[in-house]
Amino acid sequence: MEYSLNEGAMRVIQDLKELAALSSNEHGAQRVAWTALWQTSRDWYRQKAEALGAEISMDSAGNIWTKIEGESTEAIVIGSHLDSVPNGGWLDGALGVLVGLEALRRYTIDGKKPKKTIYVVDWADEEGARYGYSCLGSSAASGSLNVNELIGRVDLSGIAFEKAVTEFQVTPEKMLQAQQEFLIKNIQSYLELHIEQGPILEKEQKDVACVFGAAGVERHYIDFSGQAAHAGSFPVPMRRDAFLAAAEAALAFRKIALKYNAVCTVGQVQVQPDVVTIVPGKCTISLDMRTIDIKDLQKMYEEAQATTEKIASTNGVSVEWRKVYSVAPQLFDNQLIRLCEQAVEEETGEATKMYSGPLHDAVEMAKVVPTVMMFIMSEGGLSHTKEEHTPEPKLQVGIRAFLRLIHYVVEH
Repeated sequence: MEYSLNEGAMRVIQDLKELAALSSNEHGAQRVAWTALWQTSRDWYRQKAEALGAEISMDSAGNIWTKIEGESTEAIVIGSHLDSVPNGGWLDGALGVLVGLEALRRYTIDGKKPKKTIYVVDWADEEGARYGYSCLGSSAASGSLNVNELIGRVDLSGIAFEKAVTEFQVTPEKMLQAQQEFLIKNIQSYLELHIEQGPILEKEQKDVACVFGAAGVERHYIDFSGQAAHAGSFPVPMRRDAFLAAAEAALAFRKIALKYNAVCTVGQVQVQPDVVTIVPGKCTISLDMRTIDIKDLQKMYEEAQATTEKIASTNGVSVEWRKVYSVAPQLFDNQLIRLCEQAVEEETGEATKMYSGPLHDAVEMAKVVPTVMMFIMSEGGLSHTKEEHTPEPKLQVGIRAFLRLIHYVVEH
């Protein structure tokens, strides 16, 4: 039977709806990693894969690998994650895993072996929703995971990381063995399909794009320290108001983002003593800066630091920076980018390209194997919420384009 891309895309969407019905409530998806509903979702996926006659295994980091043998031991991987944030959407992560399942189904329908061996991987805990460590499973496979940062860490219920993962047959001290288990698979390419999670494609009236890389990140906490004082008796010109300095800095960061065509976000603000009648004596804000250009990222960081020093001096407060997270921009593989552009162009008539602001498992994979991503537009730019959505006709376009890409890479 000849394979139909249209029918394949519709099957992926049907699988996504089935998974959403299984793992969501009125608030959205609840497939948080290391929970019972996440395991239920993985069991559902396993049954789908077993029905195709695929070989299924779990590595030392809890990643689920699904395999069909090719004519060659040279392998490609299609990957993403089934876990979600609390009250998440129906597409984030799951789309990339279930389109991989459809790629396996394609060869079952065709009744012939692919030229290359195909793996589909469901990475464990991409979201980091419970223990705050994003791309956990893929970072174990790439070898960059720092397990010591997780051991002893507790979730909101006070349950330690090591206790939670042990319930899912994962031993923290052995998680990095996933790197060696990855290396012996003879993987030559990694492909990932994802929703954009932003408004750019929708604004440009594009359905799908080739993703050529992912932005680097500088993430810090910034502490402004002044002097608490009575709100009624202390004149404004004499105050050492830590919050006003922080607020001025947040506005300055916006100007830096616009200057470099990048993004700067202040997502957390903590004021002390946090009393309505007291001038804030201390204020801590977070700063997340992202861009694809490594030189610009460094300039943004330096300018932000210099700006806070100037603002602190003007407001009579002191300022200190504390690094939270830093990662360089990651460009993807040129040959795979060309194939991805070809697939997008054949499906849509133009080879749209963009880079990713959010991190993905593909960023970890790009450290060790040629990698590329493809994005499908997100309605309203929304993700990580129950309102996350992509209209079905646009989903079909993106899925068809990605299935083309898989075919190019497998048969190349």
